[in-house]
Amino acid sequence: MAPVRATVQAVPLMATAVVMLDSATDFFPDAPLVGVLTPVRLAVLAGLVATAVTAPRLATFRTRLDPAIALLLLSAIATTYVGGHPDAPLRALLTAVATFYLLVGVRRAQPESWRAVALLAPAAVAAAATSAFAQVTNEVPTGFCRTGLFTDVDCDSGGPGSMIRATGTFANPNLLAAFLVLLTPIALLAAVTVAERTARVAVVSVGLIGYGAVLTTFSRAGCVAAAAGLLVLGGAYWLAPRLGRWGARTLTVVGLAGLVAVTVALWVVSRAGDALGVRGQAWKAAVDLAVDQPLGVGLGRAGDAVSAAVPGGRTFVHAHNMWLNWLAEAGVAGLLGMVLVTVIALATAVRAAREKSVAGVVGLAALTGFFLAATVDHPANLDRIAMLFWLVLGLVMAEVPGRWRDSGTPAEAPARS
Repeated sequence: MAPVRATVQAVPLMATAVVMLDSATDFFPDAPLVGVLTPVRLAVLAGLVATAVTAPRLATFRTRLDPAIALLLLSAIATTYVGGHPDAPLRALLTAVATFYLLVGVRRAQPESWRAVALLAPAAVAAAATSAFAQVTNEVPTGFCRTGLFTDVDCDSGGPGSMIRATGTFANPNLLAAFLVLLTPIALLAAVTVAERTARVAVVSVGLIGYGAVLTTFSRAGCVAAAAGLLVLGGAYWLAPRLGRWGARTLTVVGLAGLVAVTVALWVVSRAGDALGVRGQAWKAAVDLAVDQPLGVGLGRAGDAVSAAVPGGRTFVHAHNMWLNWLAEAGVAGLLGMVLVTVIALATAVRAAREKSVAGVVGLAALTGFFLAATVDHPANLDRIAMLFWLVLGLVMAEVPGRWRDSGTPAEAPARS
């Protein structure tokens, strides 16, 4: 039975590898193999079933995010079926949430599995980052150029001073930047898995390549988010373990207060016309859409709805803010669900970092950078980024017990020495 059990336990780890590889490179085809089961969905389903077989307890999958996720899914289901919209975006959301529970389950059922995740992350980062550098060094046209940090130009008429904005394995530079901001801190987790100094140098080198690739995108939000993530990474590593419970709570409250302040500022700006250009127009349109349609316009439909609401014929793909996009697509309930996901995830990451969990430290850095970028963009609008986002959430939420009143850690987490 031991070989059979070992084989079953390997399935969730293989499914995790499939998700991370596909997030980095779009390796697997999007066409369904049968029904609605794509290769990635089939892998996630197999991983969940295998985890449930080896650890058939509800506590294996229980997390503090469950109520928020339930609210998010209920709002998505309501806007989809009450509004009579296509259900493909809902299936994509269910797949992303399933990825979250896959990571939680595998971390709880196999405590040492963090090593596998840590070793997979550098490979994914290297694939996307080296592709970006290759585009810049070989002057491969990407369709995105700038003459400086703040000026977009047409690549054909930009002149000799124009700089190619790398897209790597993604459709545009901002998506590549968001991917690297989210996964590069996780890639640095691999340094804990190796004891030999030169191996750690290799891991850090991949991290430097990842952050360097963010610069090749010339994404303003991406560069600011990467810098914030690095600051949090260093601060959480050295400061968080030295904080007592009240110090950690104070840090959490300050961080959440900052998030609230940004949210209020965006709300005010959204009512101020064109104060922030096209983003201000998109934010105002998102708020207006929510007022007119409390259940939302439907998942994946914010771009078209915002485009129709903003004068001038400009085309939008989303509302340029993750929370306002949820407000437009799934109404107030969707916004509340995503706000709860944000608050609980950050509070959990702070607690895990305070308890000397390196997974908590890198998770806090990854989520901080990603959430910061999401205030002016919505990279999770792409399914590949959305699945990676929920995967990182799963890595973080598995660091603490599923119930608030429980203490201790449910899985053996990497701790700093």
